[in-house]
Amino acid sequence: MESNIRINNPADISVIVIYFLVVLAVGLWAMYSTNRGTVGGFFLAGRSMVWWPIGASLFASNIGSGHFVGIAGTAAAGGIAIGGYEWNALIVVVVLGWLFVPIYIKAGVVTMPEYLKKRFGGKRIQVYLSVLSLILYIFTKISADIFSGAVFIQLAIGLNLYLAIIILLAITALYTITGGLAAVIYTDTLQTFIMVVGSFILMGFAFSEVGGYDAFMQKYMEAIPSNISYGNTTINAECYTPRKDSFHIFRDAVTGDLPWPGLVFGLSIIALWYWCTDQVIVQRCLSGKNMSHVKAGCIMCGYLKLLPMFIIVMPGMISRILYTGLRGLMLSVMLASLMSSLTSIFNSASTLFTMDIYTKIRSRPSEKELMLAGRAFMLLLIGISIAWVPVVQSAQSGQLFDYIQSITSYLGPPIAAVFLLAIFCKRVNEQGAFWGLMVGLLAGLSRMIAEFAYGTGNCVTPSNCPFIICGIHYLYFAMILFGVSAIVILAVSFMTKPIPDVHLYRLCWSLRNSKEERIDLDADEEQDKTDEKDKESVNEESEEEPGCFKKAYNWFCGLDQQKGPKLSKEEEEALKKKLTDTSEVPLWRNVVNINGIILLTVAVFCHAFFA
Repeated sequence: MESNIRINNPADISVIVIYFLVVLAVGLWAMYSTNRGTVGGFFLAGRSMVWWPIGASLFASNIGSGHFVGIAGTAAAGGIAIGGYEWNALIVVVVLGWLFVPIYIKAGVVTMPEYLKKRFGGKRIQVYLSVLSLILYIFTKISADIFSGAVFIQLAIGLNLYLAIIILLAITALYTITGGLAAVIYTDTLQTFIMVVGSFILMGFAFSEVGGYDAFMQKYMEAIPSNISYGNTTINAECYTPRKDSFHIFRDAVTGDLPWPGLVFGLSIIALWYWCTDQVIVQRCLSGKNMSHVKAGCIMCGYLKLLPMFIIVMPGMISRILYTGLRGLMLSVMLASLMSSLTSIFNSASTLFTMDIYTKIRSRPSEKELMLAGRAFMLLLIGISIAWVPVVQSAQSGQLFDYIQSITSYLGPPIAAVFLLAIFCKRVNEQGAFWGLMVGLLAGLSRMIAEFAYGTGNCVTPSNCPFIICGIHYLYFAMILFGVSAIVILAVSFMTKPIPDVHLYRLCWSLRNSKEERIDLDADEEQDKTDEKDKESVNEESEEEPGCFKKAYNWFCGLDQQKGPKLSKEEEEALKKKLTDTSEVPLWRNVVNINGIILLTVAVFCHAFFA
């Protein structure tokens, strides 16, 4: 692109400067007004969040800059069907709030692998899922978001790509590392406001330029690139003319680029994995004050997910007709989407590492040590992310969204199968879950490696990958993989011993309302850890007064907030009961249930209208 699109006029620059100052102010305010000196305070915002920051944070964590670039680009090429990805979430967020979160809260867990450890016992599933999640975060979410955001900044401001990345990450890291989940959720809420308002202004501008909705439909179908040759060969017309079904969400089951059975069933499996079992999403729900706030947050997120079709997909299609202005505003929208998804991922990845991996390396860490491990891991993650950028840079950003979707289609379905069966089928045991995950991983990896080796190809230069490997659409492959994983899980579970009910109270759907006392599967080991921790906390209390440097450091990280009277056994039990309580006030329960039904109705109407 030529230099004339660089941002150099005062209006655009001031928009961006104001944006950064406001974000930093909100991040610092949240940092000092919330408790971030305990594990519950840092990783779960003290379980004190109300519905609107939860809903805004769910939306902001989901919509990253890779989303903006990827979805708009795919829409420009293929029409509105990609919006089906967004609308599928309208149904799945209700499943999250009404079926999955109540079980997670009753289990009293901080991370998703921790839930599987309580449900099945043993360590191997917990460690496997933690490691796989961290690898997925680095190779799909973080790197794609950083790369697409940095390219955008490089084009707009003319900064060196790496300088742009380092500036972004420095600002992001400041409040994420020090402030914990509360700071992340409050800044996400601000970012959501910026994204939605900015995108609406952009959408209005785009539609007025193109001449309204009817003119947009007509002009899109006539938008053909001026250069239609590739080297010395003339490209086949079907590669550059808009698809006949550009304005339909549901497309042919065999020839469609996003076939309708794949969009309905395959995408629902991937969405189930992403929305109901992914640490980034579920952690926001676990920070809720009570169950009604969690459900209301899910509903708010659902309503916000209606918007991307109109504020990302359609402007992306309009960009095929004309080139859009409003650079400063567009950049701040892009930065908002980038920073909100990055902060969420950094916070959740450090939670996974600290609670599921670090506690295996150090069997009896103090609370202070856990806090420091989580923050140190964030720094390491930022370093790895910067180092991985050149690799993503070499994979063309045009294929960015497809790259992310296909990787999640090959690795997500077995995890979705394990969680679904863990919650709704109490007969499933550890052996079944483990072998289901392993078979699913091997099948998914074999397809993924083959596809990367042969290359996905494109319309002009098709890949020579055999049909049996790459011919099956990735959404269909997700359905097959889910089915195979579920069959293995059930078959192995029924051939091995069941888990007695005493270990499953309030961990699966059929026993969710049980009042019996649950004995955790690894109860003896947990008891040893608790006894050891009590000894350590006595030792810590007898330590001498820290020096000035140590005091300043503790204050900066919020570690000076945790000194307080030690709770008695009865007080600890009462606190535990409060944290695992899912009861609701009848009035608010009815209000959120009615809203849930309205959201599902809206989802069905939207799909039917654009079908």
